[in-house]
Amino acid sequence: MATNASSIRATVLQATLKQCPLFSALDDSALAEVAATCSLRGLEKGEFLFHEGDPAEGFFVVQTGAINVHRISPDGREQVIRVFRPYSSFAEIALSAAEHYPVHAMAIQASQVLLVQRRPLRELIQRNPDIAFHIISSMSNHFRHLVQMLEDQKFKDIESRLSHWLLRHLDDPATDAPGEVRLDTSKKLLANRLGVASETLSRAFARFREAGWIEVDGPRIQVLQPGALRAILEAAE
Repeated sequence: MATNASSIRATVLQATLKQCPLFSALDDSALAEVAATCSLRGLEKGEFLFHEGDPAEGFFVVQTGAINVHRISPDGREQVIRVFRPYSSFAEIALSAAEHYPVHAMAIQASQVLLVQRRPLRELIQRNPDIAFHIISSMSNHFRHLVQMLEDQKFKDIESRLSHWLLRHLDDPATDAPGEVRLDTSKKLLANRLGVASETLSRAFARFREAGWIEVDGPRIQVLQPGALRAILEAAE
């Protein structure tokens, strides 16, 4: 029975890793090696996976749930960096010379994550250098996300920040044709990302709706007048 349980566990871990972009190109043999370095952790909603300054054991792949990676500003405000969902990897910085995590990570839903331990994976990278290219690509994606977040906050007022965020998520932000943006997180987290209080963001959404620029239906936001949003940005620059 123990052997069967171990076999099932290994199969589940490999299936999760295979769906993670970081490991999707690996063959079954290499996936099995990575899976052998992994441990599975369960988290309740609101439970921290790690805190800023904790020793870096390795990096993580989300199997189920959602993990909020954030920092705390000097004035005590939570600054969300990104919310990671199933098959996303995060904290790859643990594979570098960094000895401690530079951020906090907390489950915002009941979650399960895979811990990929740093030392065994470093040894695997030496035998399979292609993994390093995927890790660099993933870290570049995280960096690009941070740059976008800073761009969202470069404007002083919430109308400009929200306009910039909406336009950036349209398929073609340069057109005047209506388009749809899907909100893949809560408005509270979006407000945090834009650097404002939830109430401030709600009032901005209300003003945009009243002006006829957008319509909101749950997570679906119809941008009816992209030109009006671009005009807000042009006036702010």
